[in-house]
Amino acid sequence: MDAVRVALLREVLAGTEWPAATRRFAGSLRSSVGAHGGGLLLVGTEEYEPWHLAAHLVDEAAWSGTPELSPTLVRHAARPGDPAHLAVGLGRLAAARRGETLLVVTPDAVGAPLLERVHDARRAGATVLALDGLTSANTDLRALAHDALAVPGGAELDFDTVQHLVSAAAGENAVPVPRGRRSFRDRLSRLADHLTAPPPSRW
Repeated sequence: MDAVRVALLREVLAGTEWPAATRRFAGSLRSSVGAHGGGLLLVGTEEYEPWHLAAHLVDEAAWSGTPELSPTLVRHAARPGDPAHLAVGLGRLAAARRGETLLVVTPDAVGAPLLERVHDARRAGATVLALDGLTSANTDLRALAHDALAVPGGAELDFDTVQHLVSAAAGENAVPVPRGRRSFRDRLSRLADHLTAPPPSRW
C-alpha cells in the first residue's frame, strides 16, 4: 500500500479510533527499536506468518532512513536450505536479550509453546509488543506485552489493513514536527520519495 492509499485510508477512517491507535502503536514500535537498537524480531503463529508485514517494514526502514525498523522474521517452519532472511527459526527467541524488541503478530490465538518463548524473551529483557486479533485466548499475550494493539472481529477494517497502517506510521518522521511548521514542499517531497523509491527485492 503506497503513501497515497494510506493517506486516503486515514481520511476514510477519520472519526474512528484507528488512525490514532495505529500511530500510537507504531510510535511504541519505533521508540523501542530506536532507543534500544538491539534489533527487531517479528514472529507469528504456525498458521500465520507475518511475512507481509516484514516486507513492509523493510520498505519503511529503507524509505525513512531508519534501518532498525527492518525486522528479522522468526519462522516456525524455517529450514536450513531456506534463503537467509527466511531461515531464522524459533530458537532465535531463546537468544533474545535486553535491547531487542519482539513483535508478535497474529489474528488468531497464540498457543502455549509460543507464549512460553515470548515469556522467556521478556524475562531476558526484550521489549514485547503484540498486534493481535481481539480474542479471549490472547489475554495472556497482551498481559505479557509492554504495548499491544488488538483488532476485534467486525472492526471497520481487517487485520492486514491495520498492519499496513502500523508499518506506514512506523516509517514516519521519528522526531515529530509541530503542525504548521512542515511546508507543503516538504510534504510533497516526502510523498514523491515514497512513490519513486524502488522497494527492496529480497521478499
